[in-house]
Amino acid sequence: MYLLAKILERVVRIGTLRVFDAHGRLHVFSGSSDPFVTIRLSDKTLHRKLLLNLGLYAGEAYMDGTLTLEECTLYDALQLFALNWLSREPQLIQTLLRRFSRLTLPLRQYNPIRRARKNAAHHYDLSSDLFRLFLDDDLQYSCAYFLSDNDTLEQAQENKKRHIVAKLLLEPGQKILDIGSGWGGLAFYLAACADVEVTGVTLSKEQLQVSRERARVLALADRVHFELRDYREIEKRFDRVVSVGMFEHVGVYHYGEFFAKIRELLADDGVALIHAIGRMGPPGTTNPWVRKYIFPGGYTPALSEVLAALEPRCLWVTDIEILRLHYADTLREWYRRFRANREKVAKLYDERFCRMWELYLVSAEMVFRYGDRMVFQMQIARQRDAVPLTRDYATAAERAYLRREKQSGRARNRGWESLLLVPDNSPRRNSKPGHSLAGKAGT
Repeated sequence: MYLLAKILERVVRIGTLRVFDAHGRLHVFSGSSDPFVTIRLSDKTLHRKLLLNLGLYAGEAYMDGTLTLEECTLYDALQLFALNWLSREPQLIQTLLRRFSRLTLPLRQYNPIRRARKNAAHHYDLSSDLFRLFLDDDLQYSCAYFLSDNDTLEQAQENKKRHIVAKLLLEPGQKILDIGSGWGGLAFYLAACADVEVTGVTLSKEQLQVSRERARVLALADRVHFELRDYREIEKRFDRVVSVGMFEHVGVYHYGEFFAKIRELLADDGVALIHAIGRMGPPGTTNPWVRKYIFPGGYTPALSEVLAALEPRCLWVTDIEILRLHYADTLREWYRRFRANREKVAKLYDERFCRMWELYLVSAEMVFRYGDRMVFQMQIARQRDAVPLTRDYATAAERAYLRREKQSGRARNRGWESLLLVPDNSPRRNSKPGHSLAGKAGT
């Protein structure tokens, strides 16, 4: 405990951390009064384990109940950690661990189709009943888009879908591929916005089952199809390709393969939109606890890694947008809903699972709120004039979609599927390259 205490003494500059070690001795580390956190260790091996790999063993100890919190919440504890640890240079032992992790990254990021399916099943084949307890009504499991502090999670997720679809320049008759289609919400939204045909691919059997049932209930099975397939197995070409929250599972050493496939899948005048988590700093590693228990094979890239893989693939990056605190606010609402339904989650799984997911949701919020994580939306095309030359078209399209939603009854809480009852008046792309949609969408 002596060496661990020395490190904590140097790190804690914000808030007060009190640690009762496994012998009952109290250690106090203080920079300022708030947040005030008390931790109790009940396993002597933690004195050494936390020194060697805090990221992994602190999480496991919390799950197992050998690290407990007193007179504070999990949110308090992780906020104190984030304020002090994420904003400071890592200690020597953490630096060495990260360097070793980077050396072993090629092995962990090796992601052939069989392994990708296994990794996806670990997380996404959990019961859909679990996700219904904390996601929005449409089961959007990615960063929402908050236009105001008063937006509900449902509104923010609708904003996200509208924001993405506006960048896709939909036209009747187009064929669209949704890579990592989740529970189908974005695919259904695309079909509601225009007379298009959508193919969604997922590696999760649970998501596939739910998506197909939703398509049947919404009477969309003739225009929205879902398949249990890896994106690398798709051979057809599409007018539009969209991928939300899937790029994080591609594997950093497969980015070149991914973008080569995107180019192969796109029609000559096609457009792709990639929505994914990234980091604002240089290349890094995945937290070992997250890698082991939450997202095996997962990795959030630096933009330098993404662009370096994309540049040799003869693709144009036509737009990049960075969403900064939107995911922090999304995760905070997921955690609030998870806590409200905690007893139901415990019945689905157990107490250890509840602690694991609480730790996952709160720690994820912290790296977005105080650390280096963000979300990027990258628009890609084969041709430089595949999209207008100014951004006005996307703003105009969003406004047009929003007006249409209000007219269709969404404002009266009839649900987004009410769009299916309204004749298509969705924005169209001007036939001349470089012209925006502002005039057409504004009518």
